[in-house]
Amino acid sequence: MAEGTFVTAINCMDGRVQEPVIKWMKSKYEVDYVDMITEAGPNKYLLDGNEDQVNSLKSKVDISYSKHGSKVLAMVGHHDCAGNPVNKEEKAAQIKQAIKKINTWGFDMEVLGLYVNENWEVETLD
Repeated sequence: MAEGTFVTAINCMDGRVQEPVIKWMKSKYEVDYVDMITEAGPNKYLLDGNEDQVNSLKSKVDISYSKHGSKVLAMVGHHDCAGNPVNKEEKAAQIKQAIKKINTWGFDMEVLGLYVNENWEVETLD
């Protein structure tokens, strides 16, 4: 097991969203580190990707879960995403669908949805 405490985020590769998500998750869950799994438009990637692409994400989550002891996973979407250029409402729906898919993977983790808005602030999705 790794030193320190961890949570996990499946996030966009866009550098603008890394720091807000890391800061929010570290503060909210009082952890040392955020394992960041990135793709361009991760919601679309998870929902529309082929089996190999989805399994790649799942194996990275497994490393965070089994090797780092992460018990929280955030599925993140954001404003002005080049990899998945849809409006906030559609992005929120995709995040919720992605959470349902992640919950079938069998990890004992809290899975939540986050949206980074046009001001680079993190919003939770219910």
